[in-house]
Amino acid sequence: MELTTVWFLLVAVLFTGYFVLEGFDFGVGMLLPVLGRDDRERRVLINTIGPVWDGNEVWLITAGGAMFAAFPEWYATLFSGFYLPLLLILLALIARGVAFEYRHKRPEAAWKRRWDRAIFWGSLLPAVLWGVAFANILRGVPLTADHEYAGGLLDLLHPYALLGGATTLALFLTHGAVFIALKTVGDVRERAGALAVRLGVVTAVLAVAFLTWTLAIRSSAAAVVLAVGAALALVGGLAAARVRREGWAFTGTAVAIGLAVATLFAALFPNVLPSTLDAAGTLTAANAASTPYTLKIMTWVAVVFTPIVLAYQGWTYWVFRKRIGVAHIPRH
Repeated sequence: MELTTVWFLLVAVLFTGYFVLEGFDFGVGMLLPVLGRDDRERRVLINTIGPVWDGNEVWLITAGGAMFAAFPEWYATLFSGFYLPLLLILLALIARGVAFEYRHKRPEAAWKRRWDRAIFWGSLLPAVLWGVAFANILRGVPLTADHEYAGGLLDLLHPYALLGGATTLALFLTHGAVFIALKTVGDVRERAGALAVRLGVVTAVLAVAFLTWTLAIRSSAAAVVLAVGAALALVGGLAAARVRREGWAFTGTAVAIGLAVATLFAALFPNVLPSTLDAAGTLTAANAASTPYTLKIMTWVAVVFTPIVLAYQGWTYWVFRKRIGVAHIPRH
């Protein structure tokens, strides 16, 4: 297998891991004002992701770094053409991270409400904009023969992209609700489980519509198999949520998101950013890649450090695996 293909697969794996892991904590952030009826319940929700949310974002940093080093032409064109959406995602993530750290610094209710709003919007904006961005990557954008983006912001907001944003929003909300049900006890757990089932119906409709449209735009045998697998996993996860089997429900939504992202990359390959203007402007894994020597050095670095990072993150999830509830939150 060529190193360009290896690194395309690695970038796909990194983004898949990011959406699976960050997806549920985006969901928790968006559900903060819905499931948190008072400050103690909101603190329970925040504490479910407190030990892991920043580790989940490492997947995005690593994916961006891998794209920059392995496919600099893809990185440069993508970040110039998608500058405003990606900047909004970055600002939202910054505001969200600050909110997690600052919310508990003062006891006033007004102070906490402001940071709760930052967590909500800092979770909602990326949840929508990532779907819009990846829908555009797969469909293609106006690129000249020199790989320069020739469109504007409105070129990114077509119906397929908006459906992609709605789909990721619904998926992350459902994934987050299932995670809350998995990680909590008492009333919060019951409300989260019931909400996950209701959200799941809308999510299933949007996901099937988006994946069907995706395969109509660009497809491969692998993409079809992955899309079917994603649909089955989502249905299985929702069925488990209905009977309150939260572990299996979370596994189902996690696998569904992972296979859905894998579907997009499988349908895209060997392209990395198609052009809707000129076929000569299409970026592929071959013409967007770094030199073979660079890819070779990067491969050895990945072989050494990837298992270490995975082991550390797995250990973090194991240590903080227990359920929590309002009884674990002191009054003050």
